[in-house]
Amino acid sequence: MHFDEPQDVPLTHGGELTESDLARFAKEFSATPQYKLMQNAVSKTAVDDIALDRDIVTSIDHSMSTMLTDRKVTNQEKSGRCWLFAGLNLLRTGAAKTMGVKDFELSQNYALFWDKMEKANYFLEAMIALADRDVDDRTVAHLLSEPISDGGQWNMFIALVRKHGLVPKSSMPETFSSSNTRGLNQALTGLLRKAARDLRSEHASGADVDRLREAKAQALEAAHRMLVIHLGTPPTEFFWQWTDEEKNFHRDGTLTPVEFAERYVTIPLDDYVCIVHDPRETSEPGRTYTVEFLGNIVGAPPVVYLNADVDALRDLAMKTIVDGEPVWFGCDTGKMSNTKLGMWDAALYDYNGVYDTDLNMTKAERLVFHDSLMTHAMLFVGVDVVDGKPRKWRVENSWGDESADKGLWTMNDNWFGEHVFEIAVRRSSLPAELQQALDTEPVVLPAWDPMGALAG
Repeated sequence: MHFDEPQDVPLTHGGELTESDLARFAKEFSATPQYKLMQNAVSKTAVDDIALDRDIVTSIDHSMSTMLTDRKVTNQEKSGRCWLFAGLNLLRTGAAKTMGVKDFELSQNYALFWDKMEKANYFLEAMIALADRDVDDRTVAHLLSEPISDGGQWNMFIALVRKHGLVPKSSMPETFSSSNTRGLNQALTGLLRKAARDLRSEHASGADVDRLREAKAQALEAAHRMLVIHLGTPPTEFFWQWTDEEKNFHRDGTLTPVEFAERYVTIPLDDYVCIVHDPRETSEPGRTYTVEFLGNIVGAPPVVYLNADVDALRDLAMKTIVDGEPVWFGCDTGKMSNTKLGMWDAALYDYNGVYDTDLNMTKAERLVFHDSLMTHAMLFVGVDVVDGKPRKWRVENSWGDESADKGLWTMNDNWFGEHVFEIAVRRSSLPAELQQALDTEPVVLPAWDPMGALAG
């Protein structure tokens, strides 16, 4: 292989791709037996199967020195609700223990309903705030490109629980549209873009904020109607009773969603903070950051991150799990990932060897050049610790139990360093200098910054 050798012959003329260039490329390909071998292999077999490093596969086992749960995993189906599932999976851990049950689930559909309703209002408020800008202003265009999505961040999840509470899955079960959100999102997107047009038109005609919010309310009524049609009516109260694992019957009676959350959320939500590893030169460790127009509930605390070294994320996640608590995290799940085997390793595929090309970039470079961003949120439920350091991690995904090890994945620690970007942990677990840094005024990043990508 010679993918690291410099290219001696640049493209000719004024930069156009010429026939002589193409002839040279073809000659180089034909003269290298390795390339023909790879062509034969990849023409009949998926490239991932060719590039998969069997030594890494056979070296990975699923045992962990600390494993918190082996419960049945959840399934977000054809939706982007990973952040909600990961958050609810964290909260159901304590709720199930309190109730004395194993496979209890909180309603993901209920959380989705209120997230969509709140996001519709958040988007329209942003359109009012930006009404003086041109429609092709980068921030306006970014928001219009995806007025409402399934994604979100930890702080947005906490804001939902604080305002709207929680309900058991039995009180608002899944519907076709909660598990297949494309149709609902298309309807809401069309409604919100039309409403944005109308708000901008009203503003251009001299309407004041009160008039704009009257127009907004009409659009929100239609959004609510769409949500009820697709997802059902969220309960304002419900009658709760259950039988535990020991066959003992329990009855709480009638509860509101907020009362249910207050009773069965066993962790201090207000103590949780988001720690990120953003290695770009423009991002400083020990500083707090926020992303403009990133949120779902108007009036909720902003989404704030504290940037730290990746070793700090490792140490905090490891200690939290060893102390008996799962960890919510965000990552770029598609990198060096095998769904069937349920494993991640930073060198799982040898694409450089297949293509005889150096495809490597640093974590910072992948962010800067749009090759990586946060795409998925999950829950750490186990860690394998050797000599005080994490060797691998156990992950509860929300893709059902037909893939991986009944839906549980194994992550080698080298993958953590390259592709994990964010964790949510207790503020009280942070070292003193990081706790102090949380009190600084956050740097505001633009709406399109990759640190906000999980909400897309």
